Amino acid sequence: MINLLLAIIYLAFISLGLPDALLGSAWPTMSRDVGAQISWAGGISMVISAGTIVSALLSDRITKQIGVGKVTSVSVALTA
Repeated sequence: MINLLLAIIYLAFISLGLPDALLGSAWPTMSRDVGAQISWAGGISMVISAGTIVSALLSDRITKQIGVGKVTSVSVALTA
């Protein structure tokens, strides 16, 4: 049972952190497809960072209201 729990935690950790790391490697190709400048990646990173800060500050309040499982499920769904 503990191994299953560790696997779920590991998958949640990877699925929540992966999109942030992919921006740097995917943006040169994405910027050509959408007609944006490569320098806009900095602005997108700032928006992502601001969202991370806000979610970190509100996570305790939200977790107390709806529970850990629902918070993780919603986070993974929004990330995907």
